[in-house]
Amino acid sequence: MINPVGSETLKPLFVYDPDSHHALMREAETLPSVIISSQAAANAVMLGGGYFTPLPGFMNVADAIAVAEGMRTTDGLFFPVPILCLLESANGIAGAKRIALRDPNVEGNPVLAVMDVEAIEQVSDAQMALMTEKVYRTSDPEHPGVQTFNSQGRFAVSGSIQVLHFSYFQDDFPDTFRTAVEIRNEIAERGWKRVVAFQTRNPMHLAHEELCHMAMKRLDCDGLVIHMLLGKLKPGDIPAPVRDAAIRKMVELYFPPNSAMVTGYGFDMLYAGPREAVLHAYFRQNMGATHFIIGRDHAGVGDYYGAFDAQTIFDEEVPADALQIEIFKADHTAYSKKLNRVVMMSEAPDHSKDDFVLLSGTKVREMLGNGIAPPPEFSRPEVAQILMDYYRSLG
Repeated sequence: MINPVGSETLKPLFVYDPDSHHALMREAETLPSVIISSQAAANAVMLGGGYFTPLPGFMNVADAIAVAEGMRTTDGLFFPVPILCLLESANGIAGAKRIALRDPNVEGNPVLAVMDVEAIEQVSDAQMALMTEKVYRTSDPEHPGVQTFNSQGRFAVSGSIQVLHFSYFQDDFPDTFRTAVEIRNEIAERGWKRVVAFQTRNPMHLAHEELCHMAMKRLDCDGLVIHMLLGKLKPGDIPAPVRDAAIRKMVELYFPPNSAMVTGYGFDMLYAGPREAVLHAYFRQNMGATHFIIGRDHAGVGDYYGAFDAQTIFDEEVPADALQIEIFKADHTAYSKKLNRVVMMSEAPDHSKDDFVLLSGTKVREMLGNGIAPPPEFSRPEVAQILMDYYRSLG
């Protein structure tokens, strides 16, 4: 199986041993504690599940800036984005060597992790601006990722962590949330050797489904991992339980047995376009995928990124030795009226726009909200039904 990034074995930071876990939970109640941001909590969940192997915890400011500028820590470790725990105030933990990090997304703010504090540093406006510009390629406060990153506070607490809970993800999505450890184990159990991963934060329409079939065939893969984001999105995005139901129905009806796994991970969307695409590839290698599909405007939002920036970054900025996972670069896929099948639009040069079934997201939402199923060339009827039921429930 493909090695994790920068390591021969996964390094999940979750404390699995029951005795150690109980002892840490007891200790955590005696420690100075702080409620962290949703983004920091999602980072802790990813660290806990082994997805961010080999990071030992949250970065200090020097490492975060080095990563923002050149995708390497000050020690030369490759990582695509800063992994920070930013706080609005450090008053309650000043001088502490060991602290408890509390979950902002679960009632009662239970302990999420215990941290050995390396440093508490105040991040300057100039440092925040540099990281924002490098990671998001914009400083526009209207960009949802820029807005979230800059609203967390200016105190960075860094150090190694021991994770004690997977936030709400394991409880709310027991059939879907999986750690990198669990996905690796299942890939091995299924006997898959070549595995392609597909990222989604939306329900999958026919074009997405066919893109997965296309990638599996062209890459000669014996398995597909549909890996959906279960964390916070922007307003208007379809909630995870609805996406989950729609995707499971599609896999059940339109994929051969033992060819596709439906899984999810606990992380908040960054909307960082190219940099987030590299992060997506990074943790897909850690979960055992040998290939990863990146299409047009991957992890983008609005018009902030070029259609293929998330693909070209792998050729232009990612060091050649950084990742073993291979990128399957996909163009926009759509149903061809001429060929009566889904194709990559770049592979149909004799087509005009009118030869494709193209519907905007707004148009599709409007149809579903009115109880009108999109055409079968766009969406499987069984998937459309689940989405129509959801939109109708909104009243």
